[in-house]
Amino acid sequence: MEQRLSLVSLGVNDLKASTAFYEKLGWRHSAANSNDQITFFQLGGIILGLYGRQALAEDIGLGSGDGSGFAGLTLAHNARSKDEVDALLADVEAAGGVIAKPAEEVFWGGYSGYFRDLDGHYWEVAWNPFFPIAEDGSITLPDGPP
Repeated sequence: MEQRLSLVSLGVNDLKASTAFYEKLGWRHSAANSNDQITFFQLGGIILGLYGRQALAEDIGLGSGDGSGFAGLTLAHNARSKDEVDALLADVEAAGGVIAKPAEEVFWGGYSGYFRDLDGHYWEVAWNPFFPIAEDGSITLPDGPP
């Protein structure tokens, strides 16, 4: 697994209000890549995603996420291929991590799975055909819609 962070997803209670909050701080979201379920902000070589808290918990397979200890935060490592996603999740499991959700084709057109590290932090390992990965591991939101 390359030593890098691709994306941080924050589970938020009100996407419109949270998007407005960050915009009031002077941040600009990527209108071309955001929709009524997720807002993306380019932060240097990584991306911040605001995602409905319940939808994020459900994406991991936690149901509502209430009472589960889910902090409403996931980190992501984007892989360069579906095969790499599978290999990385196998490496995580061999290292003592827990597979929270095996990799699968996902509704947005990619392939992803989740794991928990030794302290219960959730990581998504994803192949996203819409977010190209530079040689140095950074990702950049594309200019147009996926």
